[in-house]
Amino acid sequence: MHEEPLDTHPARAAVVRWADHLAHDRRLSDHTVRAYRATAFRFVDFLGQHRGEEIGKFALLSIKATDLRAFLADRRAGGLGAASAARELSAVRGFLTFVAKEAGEQPQVPHVRAPKRPKTLPRPSSPADVRALADAAKHHKEEHWVGKRDFAILLLLYGSGLRIAEAMQLDARTHPFGDAIRVTGKGNKQRVVPIVPAVAQAVKEYVEACPWPLDAGTPLFRGVRGGPLSSDLVRRSVREARRRLGLPDSVTPHALRHSFASHLLSAGTDLRSLQELLGHASLSSTQIYTKVDAARLLDVYRNAHPRGS
Repeated sequence: MHEEPLDTHPARAAVVRWADHLAHDRRLSDHTVRAYRATAFRFVDFLGQHRGEEIGKFALLSIKATDLRAFLADRRAGGLGAASAARELSAVRGFLTFVAKEAGEQPQVPHVRAPKRPKTLPRPSSPADVRALADAAKHHKEEHWVGKRDFAILLLLYGSGLRIAEAMQLDARTHPFGDAIRVTGKGNKQRVVPIVPAVAQAVKEYVEACPWPLDAGTPLFRGVRGGPLSSDLVRRSVREARRRLGLPDSVTPHALRHSFASHLLSAGTDLRSLQELLGHASLSSTQIYTKVDAARLLDVYRNAHPRGS
């Protein structure tokens, strides 16, 4: 990476302003800001080499799809995985959008398809993928509190195994969360589900940022106009985040509930307890996770055993 003074390199100076915007206006985590800043610097340096010229404001406002594809190809050739490349593409698009808005122009970042992971049989999402999905949903919202809302919902689905409809039906009086909450599932059957500290903290941060009064008898999760949040909007948020990260289409809000169940089973939870946590009327509905877990164990065997292949 070049070391020119930032004030004499317009594009690199723009990166610094963007990072400052992410930290102070968007309030992203220090880790995320550092990662996005590094990606934007890499893109600026690559673009200078790719075009053979110093990159100024005009160059950043005239990025073509071929530029983005060349950057991705260069990063992939360097060994970057599909999901990480998709995250870098998302960061570059955010940077270019910021530059256009700062210049008073309408952002026209060319659309480039993010790298996709190889197609595989559906598997529970890994904790790292779930976190990346939730982070992507949180950090790509114009309204700061909406990002916190979507982040809290996704952690709730994965961390407590809720159906999306159950999360949407939570009453504001449910908060503040304790170690567990009571939810109403299919057939109006109630059950108690655990709340881990990370989920409770995410919901707390959403509640503190939400501009609408969260009184008893009103929904906990609100739409941008203050009304009840639609499940379809949550699915759309996941779809957009999934596309940016290059995750498979099987990663849906409901799949987060499946991941919750599969990971608990892998950790030794018995089927009866899992049935109660999920709110299944029949144990046969819960037994499907034994097949999923067996498939996961087979993957481990094939990858780790010296004669597994």
